[in-house]
Amino acid sequence: MSEFVGAIDQGTTSTRFMVFDHAGTVVASHQVEHSQYLPRAGWVEHDPVEVWERTVSVIDETLSKSGVTRGDLAAVGVANQRETTLVWDRRTGRPYANAIVWQDTRTDRIASALERDGKGAMIRRKAGLPPATYFSGGKLQWLLENVDGLRPAAEAGDALFGTIDTWLLWNLTGGVRGGSHVTDVTNASRTMLMDLQTLEWDRELLELFSVPPAMLPDILPSSHASRYGHGANDGPLGAVPITAALGDQQAAMVGQVCFEPGEAKNTYGTGNFLLLNTGTELVRSNSGLLTTVCYQIGQDDPVYALEGSIAVTGSAVQWLRDQLGIIGSAAESEELALTVQGSEGVYFVPAFSGLFAPYWRSDARGVIVGLSRYHDKAHIARATLEAICYQSRDVVVAMEKDSGVRLESLKVDGGITANRLCMQTQADILGVSVSKPVVAETTALGAAYAAGLAVSFWKDDKELRANWQEENRWEPSSDESGRQAGYAGWKDAVNRTLGLVNVG
Repeated sequence: MSEFVGAIDQGTTSTRFMVFDHAGTVVASHQVEHSQYLPRAGWVEHDPVEVWERTVSVIDETLSKSGVTRGDLAAVGVANQRETTLVWDRRTGRPYANAIVWQDTRTDRIASALERDGKGAMIRRKAGLPPATYFSGGKLQWLLENVDGLRPAAEAGDALFGTIDTWLLWNLTGGVRGGSHVTDVTNASRTMLMDLQTLEWDRELLELFSVPPAMLPDILPSSHASRYGHGANDGPLGAVPITAALGDQQAAMVGQVCFEPGEAKNTYGTGNFLLLNTGTELVRSNSGLLTTVCYQIGQDDPVYALEGSIAVTGSAVQWLRDQLGIIGSAAESEELALTVQGSEGVYFVPAFSGLFAPYWRSDARGVIVGLSRYHDKAHIARATLEAICYQSRDVVVAMEKDSGVRLESLKVDGGITANRLCMQTQADILGVSVSKPVVAETTALGAAYAAGLAVSFWKDDKELRANWQEENRWEPSSDESGRQAGYAGWKDAVNRTLGLVNVG
């Protein structure tokens, strides 16, 4: 009998493969980073071939060093960075270009034109999303307009479109030898091309972005026992069933067992993503949030969520390391920030890709305000951690307006939760308790849970809830007046980022 479930977690900066047992405990894992290509200001790309090769290597390494065999795996699920867009040749498997990453802003003129031409309301109504550079539809339109030979190949069905889940699933299940060209409802809901109510590609949206239907993958439930297929016999998974795919933030909702309406989590990664389960009700946002599919298990009705997406949080810490060179590793950000008592009036708004929720301003760019000769790199490090938390407060404020429910506590996960100062700062800025589970990498766990549910490795969500355990909790230590004063300063700093570039 198979004892474990595996999960591929393909993220913005790295790929990992993790193996979990029935208790949701990590049995083995391996992680490898991939390259970030920044050919112009505002452009962010990944090499799809490198991403696929990293995926193969982490699967092989995890199984090799753990002694777990492919036969020990009941199923495998996939979680992926969402919105990142790529196109490849069905016949050769070669990408037509680098993948355009979700952070990329080259489509700002496409997004601005849609809003200016009055198309924004229709996109919001059908797709639950505002016209923005974040989503896949504009990126795909840009590729079709700028890559030689792509449009005729797409119209003939020889060029395939996908987000990263689709690319990995196609390769895992055979690639040019009949690989499955599929995606799931959560990833499809991030394209601006799917109708949230029908869960199908929408003809009017496809025409808006001039997308040939022949290049689109089939849309499947997030968890399904048979429709994703099996790994290719000579592939990294052998013939293991692949039974789930979810966008990474929706996977984290499953990993955090946020199965009831009103339950919320915040994932701290390259960006921050705060989701609130709204059940089977499709809730429209009036406060700058996204309406998205949270998950769909088998033939059950889809569950929806409100989401606040923040472009730059953990990647701001990477910027301190890679561009400014003031820290040698991400972990050093906490040590450096602890050498001062606070940011002393310094605010850092890392709007490198514009501002996402709740502002949706592609004309914004990063600013550091409040500097004097007194301030040093420690204050900037502290302001960077505070920026992560203030951006999350912006989303919480919007979420409370839309839902009418006040947040009482916040479940958190992701790499930055290892930074205890940042988590205490989050509790202080929000004024609520912050709770971290034992398994902080809930994205992979959620993909594993969805895969395991499809093959009855776990029988229901009650069994998954029994696995959830708290590792740490942070309670607010600041007073309300200080909290409000700090947030007022943050809002002033945000205003200073607006209109710094002309998006036409």
